[in-house]
Amino acid sequence: MRIPRIYHPAPLDAGNEIALSEEAANHVGRVLRMGPGQRLELFDGTDLTFAAEITQADKKNVHVRIHTARDDSRESPLHLHLGQVMSRGEKMEFTIQKAVELGVNVITPLFSERCGVKLDAERLAKKIQQWQKIAIAACEQCGRNRIPEVRQAMTLEAWCAEQDRGLKLNLHPRADHSINTLPLPVERVRLLIGPEGGLSADEISMTARYGFTDILLGPRVLRTETTALTAITALQVRFGDLG
Repeated sequence: MRIPRIYHPAPLDAGNEIALSEEAANHVGRVLRMGPGQRLELFDGTDLTFAAEITQADKKNVHVRIHTARDDSRESPLHLHLGQVMSRGEKMEFTIQKAVELGVNVITPLFSERCGVKLDAERLAKKIQQWQKIAIAACEQCGRNRIPEVRQAMTLEAWCAEQDRGLKLNLHPRADHSINTLPLPVERVRLLIGPEGGLSADEISMTARYGFTDILLGPRVLRTETTALTAITALQVRFGDLG
C-alpha cells in the first residue's frame, strides 16, 4: 500500500509528536481508516518531507510522531501564474487540480465580460476556500511539497494591471506567435486564459496595453479547461521541467 501524503499547515520538526489538522485527521481516520503504527508522509509547504507514524487515532483526532526529514524539491524552474476566467461547474475545479499537477505556482480566478459565473461575496469566498483545498489535495496526490496559492477573485483588467517582471501571455486563435517561437530563457510567465466565449475585442486590446503577447496553440479551437492545461504543458516543456 502506498504511504499516504498529508499536508500539515504549520512548520514540522523531526522528533516531535503532533495532532493533525481537523481536515487531515478526518481523511486519515474516517476515510482511510488508518490506526496506530501505520505510516504517513507529511509535508508543510517547504521542500522538506517527513516520515511519520500514527500514535493515536479515533474518528476526530489523529496524533503522529515525526521520525525523520529529508529534502525533496519538486518545483519547476519556471514560475507560472495562471489567470483563469472562471468557468461553470466542475470545469474550474478540474482546471485547478490539473494546473497544480503541472506545476503552476499561483492561480487567480478572474471575472470578464463573458464570464458565465455569477456569485455573491459569500458564495465566492466559499468557492475560493474549496479551490484552495483542491490545490492542497492535488499536491498530496502528485508529490508537490509547496502549495500553490489560489488568490481572491478579481476583474480581468485589475489582474492585467498588476506589476509583474515576467513574460505576459494571452491565448488568441489568430495570434502570430506560438510558444515555440518565444525567445529563451524565460523564468516567469503570467498566463491568461479567457472564458468559453473568449475575450471581447475591447478586452484583447486592453491586454495589449498592459504588455501581454498574443500566442497561438494550434489550428483547433480548444475548450477553456483544455486550453489552460495545453498551454501550461507546452510552457513547462519549453521553459520548465517536463520532457
